[in-house]
Amino acid sequence: MSNLKLSCQEANHVCDKNQYKEASFWEKVKLNIHLIYCKACRKYSMRNGKLSKVIQSSKVEVLDTTAKDKMKTAFEKELAKHQ
Repeated sequence: MSNLKLSCQEANHVCDKNQYKEASFWEKVKLNIHLIYCKACRKYSMRNGKLSKVIQSSKVEVLDTTAKDKMKTAFEKELAKHQ
């Protein structure tokens, strides 16, 4: 039975791995057993799941590195003018 026990820290790590589909079958089993008796980790797991869903459903667009570099250069030029 001790093989099936996880500490809260281990459970949170497995929860994070599970979020990215990297947890093994046995890690998932151990996590679910831990979640049965640990309210704090259940709460962490639920919040982690909600966060994952929000991030996956978001339509966030990011700048590519070229655009970021151009913006940084322009900002530094303008900043130098005012110093």
